[in-house]
Amino acid sequence: MPPQIPHPEPGTPDLGGPLRYLWWLVRCQPWRALRGSLLGTAWMVGLSVRPFLISRAVDDGLRAGNVRALAAWVAAIVAAGLGLAWLGIMRHRTMTFIREDAKARSAALVLRQLARIGAVLRRRAVAGEVATVGGSDIDWTAQVLTLTGPGVGAVVGYAVVAVVLWSISPLLALCVLLGVPAVGLVVGPLLRRLDGAESVYRQQQGELTARSGDIVAGLRVLAGVGGRGLFARRYAARSRDLLAEGYRVGAVNSWIDAAIVAVPGLFLAAVVWLGARMTATGEISVGQLVAVYGYVATLVVPVWFLLEGSHQFIRGRVAARRIIALLALTPDDVGGPGPGAVPGARRPEPEPEPVPSHPADLHDPVTGLTVHAGWLTGVAADDPADAVALADRLGRYVVSDVTWGGRPLSARPLDEVRARVLVAEHDSYLFAGTLREILCTRPGTGDERIAEALRAASAEDVTDALPAGLDTSVGGRARTLSGGQRQRIRLARALLAEPEVLILVDPTSAVDAHTEGRIAERLRTARTRRTTVLIATSPLLLGRADTVAHLHAGRVVATGTHLDMLDRDPGYRALVDRGSADDPTAPHRVRP
Repeated sequence: MPPQIPHPEPGTPDLGGPLRYLWWLVRCQPWRALRGSLLGTAWMVGLSVRPFLISRAVDDGLRAGNVRALAAWVAAIVAAGLGLAWLGIMRHRTMTFIREDAKARSAALVLRQLARIGAVLRRRAVAGEVATVGGSDIDWTAQVLTLTGPGVGAVVGYAVVAVVLWSISPLLALCVLLGVPAVGLVVGPLLRRLDGAESVYRQQQGELTARSGDIVAGLRVLAGVGGRGLFARRYAARSRDLLAEGYRVGAVNSWIDAAIVAVPGLFLAAVVWLGARMTATGEISVGQLVAVYGYVATLVVPVWFLLEGSHQFIRGRVAARRIIALLALTPDDVGGPGPGAVPGARRPEPEPEPVPSHPADLHDPVTGLTVHAGWLTGVAADDPADAVALADRLGRYVVSDVTWGGRPLSARPLDEVRARVLVAEHDSYLFAGTLREILCTRPGTGDERIAEALRAASAEDVTDALPAGLDTSVGGRARTLSGGQRQRIRLARALLAEPEVLILVDPTSAVDAHTEGRIAERLRTARTRRTTVLIATSPLLLGRADTVAHLHAGRVVATGTHLDMLDRDPGYRALVDRGSADDPTAPHRVRP
């Protein structure tokens, strides 16, 4: 059976603030939260029953010498213990369900958000921030929901004990009623300090996680240019800063943990000392003194829960704030029909125009570039940023005036644009899995078609070198492969997608010249009569293009074949020349 997803539709969260998000998690499971509150209250109140029963056993049984009464009260004590044990089990079971439900719901929201915003994530949040949210913030947020069970029960239990003590001694009851707020005054400043320290620490932790990921991803490159030691020293310096901040958070946490244990104990000692003096003066009986001790000892449990809950609440609020920041990210507005900008929000959308029924030209007014349908078009840009911006516009990843078949690209249905226009970057993400799973972007892709794409990308040697061929498992980002191997696998994956328009951004930057020459030749054959845009400065690739555009200062300044551009555009020649411009046998002199 396929694995069951706890929350395939987690709902629409309230992103108005961390408290509203936490309350939304509670409202998502109201009956379970109510059951947890009732069980927590019954358990907390039940803790005060046993001191009463013990006091009656002392006064009515031991002191009076009544064996039958003593046996009855002992039986009642045993029954109360069994009942409390059952209530404790059910309370803990229910609260575990509540916390796990909240974790699963928050995780589903985060995963849905990551899938929704896609490529925007890298520009809006660092990888370490996302890792911290998924690794610990979701858990801390769920822990806050403990307040719906034992937290509510602690408040009710505290009130019940105060009322019972009032029947024994108003003075003792006043000590209890005033003592717990005093405990809050002692711990409150520490909790506020923890709030600020936790926020700073979690931010620095996310930044350091992102830095470590970047270093690991580029480890081979760093080693090749001799920069591994420099980045290691920088990482160590940032780690020391984070360590110092961690000590600061740890110091506050240690004081809070100490206060959670010591303050209730001191409170218990003070009340028992006062009760003992009252017993010595005859104001209360010995049985009542035992009951007072039991009540106050019982009171330590709700006080501990309240203090621990406050500690969890501070951490959970910081964590919820970070989750909200991630959930509030919106995809880039690419214009026209598309998904809403805010989770669950709806906006009026214009009626989409039908996509072209046959291959059509793309035109970018910003650069003046026209991509003719069925042509292999090369684009050589002086500034790489202009090249990336052009790819974003042609792929409709930003708002632009690009036209497709003479009509605005932004007016087309976004799903259709994504299905027919593919922008393949040279460093696009490779997910973990077998090589076959990575390459099979379309249902029913057979080994023969995969082999054709691998050959077109000159990547046959990659599968030949793997122990199980296509069934070899590679980790996230395929780090077990070299940079050139990963780039060729990405190219093969893009070819297997078979888009109507394929935009390749520097697809051979990590391969050697011989491999690049084979790719240039085979790519033209693989994309015959289909629209392809090659954004690169490689003469081997541009020499195979039907037409080449030179992009200077964000505008197309010249177009023509590769050889024509070499003859009449000095800027283009300087951009693509590799020191062999005078050699008539150089690869870039070969006509397409």
